[in-house]
Amino acid sequence: MTTRPPFDAGFGIYVHWPFCASKCPYCDFNSHVRKGGIDEARFLAAYRREIATWAEMTPGRTVSSIFFGGGTPSLMAPETVGGILDAIGAAWPVALDVEVTLEANPTSVEARKFRGYRAAGINRVSLGVQSLRDEELVRLGRLHTAEEALAAVGVAAATFNRYSFDLIYARPDQTPDQWGAELSEALACGPEHLSLYQLTIEPDTAYDDLARAGKLIIPDTDSARALYDTTQEVTARHGLPAYEISNHARPGQECRHNLLYWRYGEYVGIGAGAHGRVYSDAGRLALANEKGPEAWLGRVEDDGSGFITREILTAENEGDEFLLMGLRLREGIDPHRFETLRGRPLDGEQVSELIRYGLVQQDADGRIRVTAEGFPVLDAVVADLAA
Repeated sequence: MTTRPPFDAGFGIYVHWPFCASKCPYCDFNSHVRKGGIDEARFLAAYRREIATWAEMTPGRTVSSIFFGGGTPSLMAPETVGGILDAIGAAWPVALDVEVTLEANPTSVEARKFRGYRAAGINRVSLGVQSLRDEELVRLGRLHTAEEALAAVGVAAATFNRYSFDLIYARPDQTPDQWGAELSEALACGPEHLSLYQLTIEPDTAYDDLARAGKLIIPDTDSARALYDTTQEVTARHGLPAYEISNHARPGQECRHNLLYWRYGEYVGIGAGAHGRVYSDAGRLALANEKGPEAWLGRVEDDGSGFITREILTAENEGDEFLLMGLRLREGIDPHRFETLRGRPLDGEQVSELIRYGLVQQDADGRIRVTAEGFPVLDAVVADLAA
């Protein structure tokens, strides 16, 4: 029996589908376009085999959440999704209230599959809407229109008990008034969860090439801060405050799978490029899969897994990861858990200095939370506490 963590924040399964219909210019995720079609039966067999390998490594767990990410998982047939869920159910006990999320593009073609996904076992969808302005959708490389996206949101609301959708802000030339109006339109759809991401230029993307050539200019730091402040004001006014730096929900509608990551739980990563974090007798293991879909497929067929790295994390690694993930949450972190993972307490003087600057606060029970002023400089706060 493998060692369990000192604080049990849950056990989840992440399934990566690495294929997209097209590559968005801002995206640095492990996604690939294949015009010749995908052999889903062969990939399903590989998912089943990798699930079996992980199950041998993680006995005694109960699955509390499952997340299909990508890429674009809604390009999969519902039968493929169902086959993966059946394999997970055969490998581990599954909680009765398990959250099962699938990321989907909001096109009319994919929305027609929603009933099939519901029948397969999906109970929550996350839609990649990204914008409610047609001209911005074209600029972002999306294949749907705003009208199509809103229609898909309506189908999701009628099909699933829970749904969410994503929007990207801090786009070129965007003003707080424009963003506030667009966000209010999104909130008028009645979602109980929204993921709102600030556009950043990621290395080795098409947007990176444009930015380097001076053909793409995103808002500067001050303008981006004004857009961030608008995000907080509008969502709070509609009853969806931030529970994480980029995620907003009505109380009780938070994404449980993502909370598992941020609370530093255990998770299995299935598929090309997926990562996992689980405990073993030797400590917390960090595993990563081959990124190339076909190369991953070959590894699994030959060896039972797509692992290309398998590392036992040091106490310093664990402490840093715990801070990096946990301080993203409004609920903050328990410093006693950091001490258990890291082997030393947080520096009291450093904590006091951050409190003096108004970047963190400490509750009566000792929990440390990042303040509204601290979230825009979260990376610096984490670095100070980790030092």
